[in-house]
Amino acid sequence: MAVLIRVAAVAVMVSSAAFAPVAGQISQDQALALAFSDADVERRTAYLDDDQLDEARRLAGGRVEIESTIVTHYIAHRTGNPVGVAYFDAHRVRTLQQVLMIVVQPDGSIGRVETVSFREPPEYEAPGGWLDLFDGRVLDDRLSTRGQIPNVTGATLTSNAVTAAVRRVLALHAVIRPFASGSP
Repeated sequence: MAVLIRVAAVAVMVSSAAFAPVAGQISQDQALALAFSDADVERRTAYLDDDQLDEARRLAGGRVEIESTIVTHYIAHRTGNPVGVAYFDAHRVRTLQQVLMIVVQPDGSIGRVETVSFREPPEYEAPGGWLDLFDGRVLDDRLSTRGQIPNVTGATLTSNAVTAAVRRVLALHAVIRPFASGSP
């Protein structure tokens, strides 16, 4: 089932203070407005079969968990052209949850990683500048804290959780192929 929404540029012009009613949180709509100002965004759900799930797990790598066969994603188009796909990945960092919006560009590279919610102590949250290190990255062996992604000092669990989430999303994106006709 697809739901089409229009993300207005006006939402992006609102001060960042308005985006954070609770410290460390923004809403899903606010995150989509940050990523896709003035674009048409369509909510889609993909249902993976066992073979697709196995392929996503293989692509993501052995250290990355992929359990769900249901993947909700948001495809953005501007003037009929694809802008990107946003995925919201919820996962545990240490004992509490973090939610990231991970945007994949039409070429399959990362366009943006945004923290939507972070429940751990604030000193463990990944800084925006570190999240920017994922921009333009693709799913390969260098996309790792053992590769070209450095750990955040004092927040190794966060570094690992974010990197795993990006790998998971890129693997699912490769299997779903949201811009292809007849995608799952």
